[in-house]
Amino acid sequence: MPSFTPDLIALGFVWYIVFLFSTTCHEAAHALVAKIGGDPTAALGGQVSLNPIPHIRREPFGMVLIPVLAFIFTRSMIGWASAPYDPAWERRHPHRAGLMALAGPAANFTLMLIAGIIWRLNYTHGWFRDDPLTGASSFALSLIEVFFLLNLLLGTFNLLPFPPLDGSSVITLLMPERTALRYSDWVRESGFRMFGLIIAILLFNQVFGYIRAFAVHVLRYGLQ
Repeated sequence: MPSFTPDLIALGFVWYIVFLFSTTCHEAAHALVAKIGGDPTAALGGQVSLNPIPHIRREPFGMVLIPVLAFIFTRSMIGWASAPYDPAWERRHPHRAGLMALAGPAANFTLMLIAGIIWRLNYTHGWFRDDPLTGASSFALSLIEVFFLLNLLLGTFNLLPFPPLDGSSVITLLMPERTALRYSDWVRESGFRMFGLIIAILLFNQVFGYIRAFAVHVLRYGLQ
């Protein structure tokens, strides 16, 4: 277990606040698009909201306990959340369900893009200067960096096309509705979800380092 230095505590606080806000935006986007598409299930649970409390109430382990423990023991932030939906609505409207699934990663990539623009402008204008004594990044720059990297991670991971991740539903948008319905029924009934999650984690661990390095390179130097 790492020692609890003031710098580590501050870093953990930044990571958790960004995780909480980003995950809340992800789930609120799911809930909003589902409501627009005709399924009010998540909206009735109060999840069309940037207030994290309804989301924490639904997934207290995934949004509080596991992220905090993960940072304490690994200095990384992992966790999960969920938004309820009506399976009967999904069967009637598989493409609307695909749009609902896409909304969560889209919210993360939007946050990533905003953070990336600010990060890139900082390289040009030097808004957030490092501490002249220690060379440490300013709090504001650290916050922007965490927003960019964590939302890149959340958006990319959730778009992997393996159940139960959002990407497994997003790909139905590329199918005719009848095929999408059969595929959704197979995913729901096949028992592939746990196996799919394991595959997704193993694959993601292999490729995310390259994705992250490429994204940071583009931010700093452009497409050179």
